[in-house]
Amino acid sequence: MKFRTLRADEIDVRVATVKENGLSLLLYKDARCDMNILDETIGSMNWKREHTRDNANCIVSLWDSEKQQWISKEDTGKESFTEKEKGIASDSFKRACFNWGIGRELYTAPFIWIKAEDANIKQYNNKFSSNEKFTIEKIAYDEAKNITGLSIQNSKGKRVFVWQKS
Repeated sequence: MKFRTLRADEIDVRVATVKENGLSLLLYKDARCDMNILDETIGSMNWKREHTRDNANCIVSLWDSEKQQWISKEDTGKESFTEKEKGIASDSFKRACFNWGIGRELYTAPFIWIKAEDANIKQYNNKFSSNEKFTIEKIAYDEAKNITGLSIQNSKGKRVFVWQKS
């Protein structure tokens, strides 16, 4: 089963680290994105998910009509900072979907560094933070599903990161 690459509007961006001179970003997908792509690609009745080990593990199974059986892939998640049980179930599901290839192209993202003046960085005591929101403006891939181009904008709509694979 081949899944399409993620569109720019399906990719979320979060702050990874914050320093005085800027911050780094990570690209990720949420569980709703995975569910939508599974529904779109193979149909809502042709996949299922099961959780084990108190939601720490998720098994995502796809129906193989040729073999007349479910084919499964499994992975383990970790707790989130906000909702422990929901977070671990969501994380294990997203990781199992990565095993199927959904969003795996995100692992080819370049290092993303945003300068402090574009990141709304604040300092409290000796710690730096930012509440700035970032979105993917454009993303491009090659035939092997590697990211070859990326632009990101901040909440003011200013393009703050542009990268093209050379």
